[in-house]
Amino acid sequence: MQEAIQYPAAHQAEYLYPLLHRIQARPGMYLGRPSLTRLKMLLLGYSLARRELNLPLTEQEKSFDGFQDWIQHRFQIQSSQSWDSIIVFHSTDEQEALTRFFQLFEEFCEG
Repeated sequence: MQEAIQYPAAHQAEYLYPLLHRIQARPGMYLGRPSLTRLKMLLLGYSLARRELNLPLTEQEKSFDGFQDWIQHRFQIQSSQSWDSIIVFHSTDEQEALTRFFQLFEEFCEG
């Protein structure tokens, strides 16, 4: 089995929230079209790539892990629906859901 690549500390900086801000500014460039489902798939790919490279979770990634519980509490959802499904359900379409995600994400970050 191949050994994990060791990256310098500079490669373990925070990337998630700056990436989300860039996507918010130019969703078409990152997602093709404004869609919360597409954003969720991009984030799953981001997480998979970091895991495949054996990179440790950053503080932002650890914080974002709490977004699921926060969304469930915010919408008073007890079921195991994912955060993106909850937001889409409470939106008229994928584009509105993406806009709503960024509003909710801002609230989440403000604590």
